[in-house]
Amino acid sequence: MRRLRLRQMSWLAISLLPVRLLAAEPPDTVVIVADSRKFSGWQAWWANLYNDSHFWFALITIVILPVTALLLGRLTGWLMGHLGINLRSRELAEH
Repeated sequence: MRRLRLRQMSWLAISLLPVRLLAAEPPDTVVIVADSRKFSGWQAWWANLYNDSHFWFALITIVILPVTALLLGRLTGWLMGHLGINLRSRELAEH
């Protein structure tokens, strides 16, 4: 019974998928932009970068995310070290 239901759902998905794909608009008419009129400074630059080149926007995003994570991790480690929490030792306080 379960295999029959799975087979029916598979056939339904296969038969409806082309209908969904053919109903989409052609990619020439779809325009994705960021509204940069109300931004200033780095936010306006970031929105304009997104509008001008998706490649450079993606590349800079890929670079910024790990750098930001590294800086926040170092800052957290420094702050916890000053609070007296030793992250380098693996000894449990309960034992």
